[in-house]
Amino acid sequence: MKIRYKLTLLFTLLFTLLICAFAFFTYYSSAENREDEYYKRLKQLAITKSNLLLDAKVAPDVLQLIYKNAPNNLFQEEVAVYDTSFHLLYHDAVNIDKIKETKSMIAEIVAKGEIQFNQGQLQAVGFLYPYKGRNYVVTAAAKDEYGLAKLRQLRFILLISVLGSVVLTVFAGYLFARHALKHVAEMVDEIEEMTANNLDQRLKVENAKDEIGELAITFNRMLDRIEHSFDAQKEFVSHISHELRTPLATVIAELEISQNKERTPLEYQNAIGLALKDARKLARLSTSLLDLANANYDQTEISFKELRLDEVLLDARIEVLQHQPEYKVNLIFDQEAEDDDFISIYGNEHLLKIAFLNLMENNCKFSEDKQSNVAISYYQDKTMLRFSDQGIGISEQDRLHLFDPFYRGDNQYYAEGNGIGLALTKKIITLHNGEISVISEKGEGTTFIVTLTHV
Repeated sequence: MKIRYKLTLLFTLLFTLLICAFAFFTYYSSAENREDEYYKRLKQLAITKSNLLLDAKVAPDVLQLIYKNAPNNLFQEEVAVYDTSFHLLYHDAVNIDKIKETKSMIAEIVAKGEIQFNQGQLQAVGFLYPYKGRNYVVTAAAKDEYGLAKLRQLRFILLISVLGSVVLTVFAGYLFARHALKHVAEMVDEIEEMTANNLDQRLKVENAKDEIGELAITFNRMLDRIEHSFDAQKEFVSHISHELRTPLATVIAELEISQNKERTPLEYQNAIGLALKDARKLARLSTSLLDLANANYDQTEISFKELRLDEVLLDARIEVLQHQPEYKVNLIFDQEAEDDDFISIYGNEHLLKIAFLNLMENNCKFSEDKQSNVAISYYQDKTMLRFSDQGIGISEQDRLHLFDPFYRGDNQYYAEGNGIGLALTKKIITLHNGEISVISEKGEGTTFIVTLTHV
């Protein structure tokens, strides 16, 4: 069921319950008031007749004649007067006798002073009437035909009003829900028109302060992230194609040239060496791409545990020296850690080792002495790592794009690379809620500063 129909149904149901409760309260109150008023009328009429009989000394047959000749005497109030010993002194119509007074009823009236009761559609009242030192029991009964007719009329009016209100509520509720969800329907139409070719399209925001506006803003932000990711993916694929095409073309060319005619063993060895060099470059590139893909995972998908940064640095240093024996990496501890927590973080050991290895290799690769100095400083809430060299440095223009994937600056002529290492390192540090920055001047060396928060 669509939301607009649900809103209409809920709105109608709520209003129906309210209007029914109001109608019931109105009818119930009116019925109670009518009954109370008629009891008072019965009692007052009975007192009047009792006064005529006892005080004015009007003959009983005259009172009965007045009763019989009254219009609509079937609905006339019937009055009877007894003494406390259940002796009948007067009755409007003994032959009709709408209520049958009994000795127990008279006794109850004497005991309580007054009673009110219903007998079918008749209302009856009985009460003690004192006169000149004696008590008399007076009863009166009748059907409130006029009052009951007005009550039926009220019931009919309320029923028609409730039904009419429900019908109007359904119509008004549908219009209300349709108007309230108009912008949602427009958003759905706009979203349906979005494809991979027009990801730059955004939803219109009518009112940024209401829930629909907040939804549109949130959706637009999501589109911003999707568009950025999509563009980054296209750029990534383009770079990968370029990076893979060059070494593959070189390998194929070397092998085809060697196959065209007979070569000397030395020439074959040279061709194989060149092909092997490009194959290794492809292997390094594929490894870097795999690491970059791992670093792009959601943090919830990567296993984190408590680990010591000094141990990860030592492992990265050992691996660098194993692959490049001519490199030199110096670990410098500015001060002794007062607590293991000062050098412990929650992280992924494999990814952090890749990040530290990339920074160490970057220092060694772009410096004459092939040396990287790693300084470790401990603070109350964070650890700072500084990876420094005395190499060729980085120009201001290159520093702006230093962490972009596949970006190669002026230093590409100094040493080989694929432009993935530093981009991968930044992603790993960001994944660990850390920060990385660079200080460098052309010809004066480079320092990478990594800050990681403690456990």
